[in-house]
Amino acid sequence: MSSYGYGGKSLKGGAYSNAPPSFQPLLKLMPYLWPPGRPDLKWRVAISMVFLVLSPIVTVISPYFFGLAVDRLQGRPADIAIAVPLALIAAYGIARILMQALAQLRDGVFAKVCYHALRVLAVETFHHLHAMSLRFHLERRTGGLSRVIDRGTKAIDRLLTLAIFNIFPTILQLIFICALMLWRLNAWFVVATAVMIAAYMQFTFMVTRWRMHIRRAMNDSDNEANTKAVDSLLNYETVKYFNAEAHEEARFDASMEKYAQASIITQTSLSVLNTGQGVIASLGLIAVMALGAAGVKNGSLTVGDLVMANALLVQLFIPLNLLGTVYRDISQGLIDMENMFALLNRPEEVQDRPGATPLQVTAGEIRFDNVVFSYDSDRTILKGISFKVPAGKTVAVVGPTGAGKSTISRILYRFYDIESGSVTIDGQDIRNVTQNSLRAAIGIVPQDTVLFNDTIHYNIAYGRIGAPTDEILEAARLAQIDRIICELPAGYDSMVGERGLKLSGGEKQRVAIARTLLKNPPILLLDEATSALDTHTEREIQSALKLVSANRTTLVIAHRLSTIVDADEILVLDKGRIVERGRHAELVARGGAYAAMWNRQKEAAEVRERLKEVEGDPENLRGERPEPLPRFAGAAE
Repeated sequence: MSSYGYGGKSLKGGAYSNAPPSFQPLLKLMPYLWPPGRPDLKWRVAISMVFLVLSPIVTVISPYFFGLAVDRLQGRPADIAIAVPLALIAAYGIARILMQALAQLRDGVFAKVCYHALRVLAVETFHHLHAMSLRFHLERRTGGLSRVIDRGTKAIDRLLTLAIFNIFPTILQLIFICALMLWRLNAWFVVATAVMIAAYMQFTFMVTRWRMHIRRAMNDSDNEANTKAVDSLLNYETVKYFNAEAHEEARFDASMEKYAQASIITQTSLSVLNTGQGVIASLGLIAVMALGAAGVKNGSLTVGDLVMANALLVQLFIPLNLLGTVYRDISQGLIDMENMFALLNRPEEVQDRPGATPLQVTAGEIRFDNVVFSYDSDRTILKGISFKVPAGKTVAVVGPTGAGKSTISRILYRFYDIESGSVTIDGQDIRNVTQNSLRAAIGIVPQDTVLFNDTIHYNIAYGRIGAPTDEILEAARLAQIDRIICELPAGYDSMVGERGLKLSGGEKQRVAIARTLLKNPPILLLDEATSALDTHTEREIQSALKLVSANRTTLVIAHRLSTIVDADEILVLDKGRIVERGRHAELVARGGAYAAMWNRQKEAAEVRERLKEVEGDPENLRGERPEPLPRFAGAAE
């Protein structure tokens, strides 16, 4: 089962459920059509409903005028008073014009209501996705998720138009036709029409429901294909590194093949549906015409009545012929909206508590007190850690991979809630303050800076949206990136590319530093901000980071110990526990876990320096040839 709320099995795994979709999404749309505080939209809804009722009335009246005109034209030409039939024909023509005009006016007046509802619901979905926890976004499939939202928003427009302006007018038209037949003809015409309509609808619903599982399969195949396409394009360089273009094309083709198979079945079953509808409609028309012919024969009906009955049924066939399409589109729209409403109904893992107040940062002291946290119930990441980052001081957290260092930063940002213990800033539990105020007080320079595919100016300005240009330029200068930007042809208007790939690692880090400077937060979080950079670039970035962290409460998640030797306190984390703490010199002298890490990194740095001296030739390092890398079966020669 998909994580987005749609059920069933794949075509390979078995059939999807052909049960009718729930109409709950449609009911949930209704409040958006009567929005509070918008009397203009409510008036539009009321006027549209008037047009909606008038349109089927005029539609049914037009054949009545036509039948009367036919009766008035019977007899010898000399005996016909031409004015009356001409007036009836004119009334018939006017009714036909009104029938079209009222429908178009109805659609035009309601359009603003429809697209306002679509916009509001789309924005709510977008807001809800941003409110979801980091866990959700780490598990999501971006390509499939984008298709879910795209199809869901398009389905809103389709559902509102079809459900309100097709199904309801058709029902009204059928009621008016039966009433007119009962008045002008007899009950048998009503019975024949009702039987035909019932058979037509039963057949249409039965076949359309049978086809629903195909639509669900098509959705899954479409999601899968789009996910693979987006994922492959986002990892374009990796695909090229390993010559995997053919493999990616084969994966995409397999998904598209499933989509094509479902589409073929859909088209074939549509032919069956249309043929069956045509047969039932023709049989119903034959029955009504036979009743009419018999009535004309025995004198109980006129030729005009027969013409009127024929015109009424032919006019009714127009929406009926669309019934299969309408029902199918409504069903497909509801299926498409199932996934989007499943997203909207998915609860936010991290929420502001009732009565949460804004964080008041007076000094900026951070305190972790006996914090226990786990991503999954079977693996505890942090096991009762306690520490304090005094106001204006710098505390570094180091440790091996998987020790829980980055988890601390995620907890501080409240991307996750802890299981027990407390995290406070100036004595305020971060679970009792609003998330917006908490995150506004913290600036971060992450290890992997991901930029928006926009200009450098936009990405720096993201630190404080709406900041004046002179402050943006000053932040770039302090981050030591202004000279690099000015050398670019477009300067600050240079596009950075997807995820900032047009910039180097050091340039992206400087952009991250610049926007953190622009944000000017009282608390700073450096999450392994230089671990992926070369030594020369790291030294340049470090000078900018010192400027950023000056007089700020700073928590550093460090990989390279050389970057945190000046920290006021260093915490050594191992397997979710703090095993050592102290200043750099104290920890090295202690000869424990930190000292072992320091010596390993120091030796590695010395080896790198020796490699530079021999111009990168490892054979000159020890006078011997290094061991060759092992060969694997199937490796290229």
